[in-house]
Amino acid sequence: MIFSSPPWETVTYWALDLETGGLDPGKDPIIAVGMLPIRAGRIRLGESFRTLVRPGGLRRIDPASVRAHQLVLGEMKDAPTIDDVLPIVERRLRGNVLLVHHRGIDVTFLQEACRRTGVKWPGPKVVDTVDLLLRVAKRARFTSPDHPQDRPVLNLGAAREAHGLPPYQAHDALTDAVATAELFLVLRHELGARTLRDLR
Repeated sequence: MIFSSPPWETVTYWALDLETGGLDPGKDPIIAVGMLPIRAGRIRLGESFRTLVRPGGLRRIDPASVRAHQLVLGEMKDAPTIDDVLPIVERRLRGNVLLVHHRGIDVTFLQEACRRTGVKWPGPKVVDTVDLLLRVAKRARFTSPDHPQDRPVLNLGAAREAHGLPPYQAHDALTDAVATAELFLVLRHELGARTLRDLR
């Protein structure tokens, strides 16, 4: 039996980006969260959410990560902890779709944070713009044999440039969430996706 899938524009997507104090979700903290919804196919900047997150316990910021996100511990001393932030994130994701650029980082960090703090992971469906970039490239190679066979550029900024989108300053959680949302809408159009299933 084939189950129907809702039209893509009837679903609410929460574009989300995290800044982290390293690349190991088992020991490195989430230090910033940015997210905003896409409703009825439109980005809703007025509903965006952004916060720094104060690392707790023994979690420390890897000095090497500071070169990317430019955040230092002193900026987070008055920020809420991940225990305070995760329920806010969970409420937005519950019953909606999580939109990320590279699920291997954002989803893994969120799941580990939920496990550690006791917040129930809402188990949202996930749309990853990295997956969509790979599908767009595969389709281009199939429909145009002369298309370059190189692996597509998967870096968020470079992918945006390749698809005609303007540059943004990277490594700010909310800015990167906006950048992901815009890239998603372009890729959705290029793929001609009509349902949520077409995007997963």
